[in-house]
Amino acid sequence: MANRVCIAGVGMIAFAKPGASEPYHLMAARAGRQALADAGIGYDALQQAYVGYVYGDSTSGQKAVYELGMTGIPVINVNNNCSTGSTALFLARQAVESGAADCVLALGFEQMKPGALGTVFDDRPSPFEDFDREAEALVGMPELPLALRYFGGAGLGHMQKYGTPLEAFARIRAKASRHAARNPLALLRKELSTEDVMNAPMLWPGVMTRLMACPPTCGAAAAVLVSEAYARKNGLRTDVAIRAQAMTTDRPDTFDSRDMMKVVGAGMSRAAAQSVYEQAGIGPEDLDVVELHDCFAHNELITYEALGLCPEGGAAAFIDAGDNTYGGRVVTNPSGGLLSKGHPLGATGLAQCYELTHQLRGTAEQRQVDGARVALQHNLGLGGACVVTLYEATA
Repeated sequence: MANRVCIAGVGMIAFAKPGASEPYHLMAARAGRQALADAGIGYDALQQAYVGYVYGDSTSGQKAVYELGMTGIPVINVNNNCSTGSTALFLARQAVESGAADCVLALGFEQMKPGALGTVFDDRPSPFEDFDREAEALVGMPELPLALRYFGGAGLGHMQKYGTPLEAFARIRAKASRHAARNPLALLRKELSTEDVMNAPMLWPGVMTRLMACPPTCGAAAAVLVSEAYARKNGLRTDVAIRAQAMTTDRPDTFDSRDMMKVVGAGMSRAAAQSVYEQAGIGPEDLDVVELHDCFAHNELITYEALGLCPEGGAAAFIDAGDNTYGGRVVTNPSGGLLSKGHPLGATGLAQCYELTHQLRGTAEQRQVDGARVALQHNLGLGGACVVTLYEATA
């Protein structure tokens, strides 16, 4: 039988703008120490470490982990674009669930530079060649930065297909700011109105304003995963467990559908969510709180439908009804999400884990979702990979 996997400890440092943070290994070590302290164990209890980052040289994971200790354990470096942190979590969960290890660290960090994301190695084929081809055919706009072009194009596709107004994306960003105002670890904590977002400079006329995109961010987050048997033997907490998890990558319809929403991972997201619901024997109506990948307001809106939080084409009505926030059907991104909390690529998935663990413990303070018992995490990386994780409160 598979081992039940519990979240024994979590850690996260306040996210910062590029140039305003510590070096990556010091940020990572602080988050790791927090997770170990939260779990009530020392570094010598860890049997493996999965360490995620995107922008860094090989074995940066070892550089970060060696700040915590040097016990000779396996340290596995993970890079899966923006889903890197949750991929580290996925691998750590597999190790514990399978019995390969009983106590594992998942750690993610990023030390980013200002400006839009782009490729680093320009002397070889880009992993985004197929994505660029589809974007060129479907939306053009080659002058735009890569991620803005993809996700803006996906939002435009939703607008054209369902008549979604630009204001729907603005309302998502305003909601994110209200949530982040309650989060001391978020990068952007100023509350914004829908009008503030609409009146910001246009990045893509009629499609996206500057405030609808997440900022480049530096930060780190971590989680200690243990088997339930190990936790009980060693007096560790078992009050939050991973009930189901799935990781998906692209299928042919990413490129064959002629649909920018599929190009940016809506199909991967839907498949991963369906797998998780089937594993757990529940549906989206059973969720209390969700942390999803809102790198752009456009992707949050598309993801509502991919996760089954509302019907296809129903996202604008879902937003209008306030069903994505406190007092509505399911609170989405109580942390402020990537849009306001920030998006240090390698840390994002583990920062989501940090938030949901505290929500299920009932320790999220001003952000607490009343009675939260079931939580869903969605983390997406273009290229591509999507990880969806279902957590439950067991106490």
